[in-house]
Amino acid sequence: MKMVRAIIRPEKTEDVASSLAAAGFPALTKVDVYGRGKQRGITVDSIHYEELPKTMILIVVEDDDVEKVVSNIQVSALTGHYGDGKIFVSPVDTAYTIRTGNEEL
Repeated sequence: MKMVRAIIRPEKTEDVASSLAAAGFPALTKVDVYGRGKQRGITVDSIHYEELPKTMILIVVEDDDVEKVVSNIQVSALTGHYGDGKIFVSPVDTAYTIRTGNEEL
């Protein structure tokens, strides 16, 4: 299993969630986060914003589905401007269901 973490623009959150659900991946977690990328924030007129609001979407998928999920997020989160976000993929060794205590591999 893999954990796919996507940090995207907040206004694209529903587009990404809807697209993933339509592709057969309805389970995800959304978290409001703040940060900056390589551009170190943004300057608008005379105001510099060090950190910008983003949304982090977390989804755990089978190894075979990673490319499909990543591609789906890339297409649905794209605006073509700086700050569209990043996608990170990490291995997941084990998951447990809290209610039952069952281990999922």
